[in-house]
Amino acid sequence: MTTTTDTAPVSQPFQAEVAELLHLMVHSVYSETDIFLRELISNASDACDKLRYEAIANPELIADGAPPNIRIVPDKKADTLAVIDSGIGMDRQELIDNLGTIARSGTKSFLSRLTEAKDGAGLIGQFGVGFYSAFMVADRIVVTSRRAGSDEVWTWSSSGGAGFEIAPANAEDAARVARGTEIVLHLKPDAKKYLEAYEIERIVGAYSDNIQFPILLQPDEGEPRQINSASALWQRSKSELKPEDYAQAYKSIAGAFDEPAMTLHYRAEGRYSYAVLLFAPSTKPFDLFEPRRKGKVKLYVRRVFITDEADLLPSYLRFMRGVVDSEDLPLNLSREMLQNNPQLAQIRKAVTGRVVSELEQLSDKDPENFAKIWDAFGAVIKEGLYEDFERREKLLALARFTTTTGEKRSLKQYIADLKPNQTEVYFLAGDSLERLKSNPKLESAAARGIEVLLLTDPVDAFWTSAPLDFEGKPLKSLSQGDVDFSLIPKLNDAKDETKPDTDEASVIAVIKDTLGDRVSDVRASQRLTSSASCLVAGSHGPDRELERILAQQNRGAATKPILEINLRHPLVAAISGSHDTAADLSFLLLEQAQILDGELPEDPAAFAGRLNRLVLRGVISGGG
Repeated sequence: MTTTTDTAPVSQPFQAEVAELLHLMVHSVYSETDIFLRELISNASDACDKLRYEAIANPELIADGAPPNIRIVPDKKADTLAVIDSGIGMDRQELIDNLGTIARSGTKSFLSRLTEAKDGAGLIGQFGVGFYSAFMVADRIVVTSRRAGSDEVWTWSSSGGAGFEIAPANAEDAARVARGTEIVLHLKPDAKKYLEAYEIERIVGAYSDNIQFPILLQPDEGEPRQINSASALWQRSKSELKPEDYAQAYKSIAGAFDEPAMTLHYRAEGRYSYAVLLFAPSTKPFDLFEPRRKGKVKLYVRRVFITDEADLLPSYLRFMRGVVDSEDLPLNLSREMLQNNPQLAQIRKAVTGRVVSELEQLSDKDPENFAKIWDAFGAVIKEGLYEDFERREKLLALARFTTTTGEKRSLKQYIADLKPNQTEVYFLAGDSLERLKSNPKLESAAARGIEVLLLTDPVDAFWTSAPLDFEGKPLKSLSQGDVDFSLIPKLNDAKDETKPDTDEASVIAVIKDTLGDRVSDVRASQRLTSSASCLVAGSHGPDRELERILAQQNRGAATKPILEINLRHPLVAAISGSHDTAADLSFLLLEQAQILDGELPEDPAAFAGRLNRLVLRGVISGGG
């Protein structure tokens, strides 16, 4: 074995499995070739970090006073791309150890672990793994490195398949590398695009913009220029930052033009360490309701961008924008590994809880900005009411509703204003606020001054299908099951109606016989005071609005509704007094209830004919 003091060139063959390993790296582990530059910049950043750390004890390591940086040098004439750092550098043995990680670990055992691992936490982030991703775009790699404080400069080179060679650097290379590491990629013919400045800037902007060291692009002519912001703002203390710093960071990170309605910036310490910088926009993005319901929070690991598809927040918080930067997660190899990482799951749970708590505080301390969030994203947040059982009570408290009493009403306000003997929170769901306000199902509640939530978002039909309560008061639909307001006094008892003279049993029998299986039942209504009829759903199964939405999506067979009738209404009374028109009147009760619910009668032509006959007979005008 050659010692570290031996300066003779050495060719060292890779083990037999390395070719298979490199094949896995190129074709299985990394799905996008752009990743190679992220990995090399990440390694360079680590080297600069190590220099800065070691210089605390040995200031002479940076005696030249030059701050560490990273340079990218494309050379179109030579078809090479160089990534150069002025970090800690490597001596001969470190080159063998660091760049030989795969070679020395290239055993069947290692290959088996890499191929079969569901969670790559034990494999990822190794210098050699990231470094070898460069063979996706290069057919030869030459590394020249000088350890900080050393006079020796070494060159490592490999074409990937046969092995690598290590030798002392020649005088020209040694003079060029004063400290740190130079990695020169001899690009494959199909990778020449990485010599273009705009491609390099695109990748750095997407993956490495917040590397804390300057990344300089060295063009063929002219001075090098910095192409990253070199400021991981989320890693800085809140006391150092001003509101305008956050506003600028929001627009940069989110690619947004509005102002954030909420900013959340903190650092978590303990079992896992990570920094969080999140923003709630004040306006609705165009892709909020795209089918995949994916979030846009970016995952960084030690200031290196990994992905924006790590699902760091649940779908109902997908409107949030920002960054979570972990100190502990290794640089990951694939999105699949991220999805199954238990550490990431813990971060996701903690960050979700913090966002919900922050929204709670905002709703109390800054109702104006919370209103902006709710107006833009309330329909999305309500998805959590049926997806996140653990936080359902908190989300219900956050929710704001338009009701028969006012707008942006909370359930706390609703509970505080309950009528005497009222034990439930009442709601009515539909597709239009105007239609809901004129819905006959509100009549009896209105007569008692009972507040009713008016729900018009499509998601409302779904979350209200779950058995819910708030502060011990169940939520109850006015279009489903029985409603009993008998214990709640009317606003004006003096105007209470007398008992109807209509024979309830005979009228219901006539209507049932006429409508047949078009309805599941006919019964006297407790909901109606002035309208003749309404349709409701049974106590079991979907509510009317949910059933309507499911029917539009061809999801399941529709159940038959219940027809409720107002026995005090003249139209209902007319059924018992006119055998000739009873059938037409029965159908009219059904069809007008359908129209009031926003539906068309099953047979519009038959409906028009019936209506014409009744008008001509003078029944509706009182002649029947």
